[in-house]
Amino acid sequence: MEEWWWLWHASLTVEALMFMTPEASAHPDQGQKALEEKVRQLMDWTKRDRVMRMNTAAFNHFVLEKPRNYSVIAMFTALQRFSSCAPCKLAVEEFQILAGSWQFSSAFSNKVFFAMLDFDESPEVFKTLQVKGGPVVLHLPAKSKFTAADIYNFQVRDISAQHMFTWADDRTGRWMGNFTTRQLIHFHYPFKLGISLALIGGLVYVLKWKRTFIFSKNFWAVLALCFVILMSSGRMWIHIRGAPFAESKTHTGQTHYIQDTYFFQCVAEMYIISLFYMCLTLGMVLLDTAATSRMNMIRRKIMSVTGMCLVVIFFSWLLSFVRIKYHVYPFRILMN
Repeated sequence: MEEWWWLWHASLTVEALMFMTPEASAHPDQGQKALEEKVRQLMDWTKRDRVMRMNTAAFNHFVLEKPRNYSVIAMFTALQRFSSCAPCKLAVEEFQILAGSWQFSSAFSNKVFFAMLDFDESPEVFKTLQVKGGPVVLHLPAKSKFTAADIYNFQVRDISAQHMFTWADDRTGRWMGNFTTRQLIHFHYPFKLGISLALIGGLVYVLKWKRTFIFSKNFWAVLALCFVILMSSGRMWIHIRGAPFAESKTHTGQTHYIQDTYFFQCVAEMYIISLFYMCLTLGMVLLDTAATSRMNMIRRKIMSVTGMCLVVIFFSWLLSFVRIKYHVYPFRILMN
C-alpha cells in the first residue's frame, strides 16, 4: 500500500465526479420527499457513528444520487488490505477527531456529513472515481461543481484534524463555524498501564515474602521460554506492522484468522503458533524428564507416551500450518 499511496490523479477524479452525477428529479414533490428521507437517515446514522462507513450502494444513494442539499466529506482508505497503510491509520484517527468535534459542536447541522470508504469494501467506488490509493479526502459539494480545490492534498497539508477542519470549513461555505477539535480518549492505554502496575505490584509482593523466588531456576527458565516463544511466533512483527486480530472478507462475510500468504499474519495466528510451540516444548520437557528422572517406571512410561504424542501431533499441525502459508512446502507428518 505504501508504494502507491500517492499514485492517483486529481484531474481524473474531478472529471469522474463531474460527469457521473445524475440530474435532479423531474418531479419536485417526489424529490423533496426523497431528500427529507435521505437527510433523516443520515442524521440517524450520524448519531450512531460520527463517521459513516459506507459501501458502494450507500455511497451511490446518499452521495452521488440527486437530490442532495448537503455536503459530504469523504475519506478513502485502505485499512484492511494487509493493513500496511500506516498513513491511512493516522489520517483516519484525525478524521475521527474532526467528525466527533463537529458532531458535538454548537454549529452542528444537517448540512455537512462525514463518510469513509475502504478499498476492500468498496472497490467499485475507487474505480469509478479513479482513486488509486489512500488516504484521500474529498469534499463532495451540495450544489456547486466538484473542483480540484475539493481535494485535501496530504502532500502539502498536514495530517491533522485542525488543518482538515480549516479546509473543510472553507469548502463548505463556512457551515462548520468555529469550534475546537476534541481528542479521542484511548482507553486501552490506561488499561495496559493498570495491568503493568498490577504485575509489578504482584512481583514486589511475592519477592517481599519469599526472596528466594528470584533465584529459582525454574522461574527464569519458564520466563525465558515464554519470551522466546512469543518472539518466535511473530509478536514483534505484529507490533511493528500493526496487524489486525483477524481479517473479514466483505464479499463472503467470513472471518479469516489465518492468512494464506507467507508475508503477512494476523494476531490470531500468533496465538495459534504460540500454542503449538508451547505444546511442543511441554512434550520435549516430558520426554527429557521421563528419561532422566528416578520416579517409578509406570509414571515414566506415561510421561514418555504423553510427550511423544504432544511432539508428533503439534509438530504435524505446525507443518500443516506452514503449508497453508507457503503452498509449495513439501514436508508433512501424519496430516495434510
